[in-house]
Amino acid sequence: MIDDLYSTRILTLAANLPHAGRLAAPEGTGERVAKLCGSRATVDVMLDADGRVADFAQDVKACALGQAAAGVVGDVVIGATTEELQSARDAMLAMLKSGGEGPEGRFEGLRALKQVADYPARHASTMVAIEATLDAVSQALGTRTSLAGAA
Repeated sequence: MIDDLYSTRILTLAANLPHAGRLAAPEGTGERVAKLCGSRATVDVMLDADGRVADFAQDVKACALGQAAAGVVGDVVIGATTEELQSARDAMLAMLKSGGEGPEGRFEGLRALKQVADYPARHASTMVAIEATLDAVSQALGTRTSLAGAA
């Protein structure tokens, strides 16, 4: 049973973490921690003029499932819109909690984590990367709105 959860695909994704590290001067930073296991993702972003992710870095200290999800996110996040990130997060939650098929499009690779649905204690660690990314993008967009209002 546990072998199904930690498949070769999951372990390969976990071992290859794109954009590892931190940005020197990010527009937005987000951090999420899974309280049950302590998995943590800290994400820095820079956005382009259209609000798409232009640069991205992630510092992830997580179990293999959290690392695998971060691997998928890091691999495809450049160019993503807030709407794509929100849709992927919502589809991921539906996949884990209510039998949904999982994200489509850019974030479809997160479907590799579908078997995590059978392990509720692992759901939060699987979500830290995408949640931290959304937080970072929201912070960056909020900073832009504040600066525009002050001008």
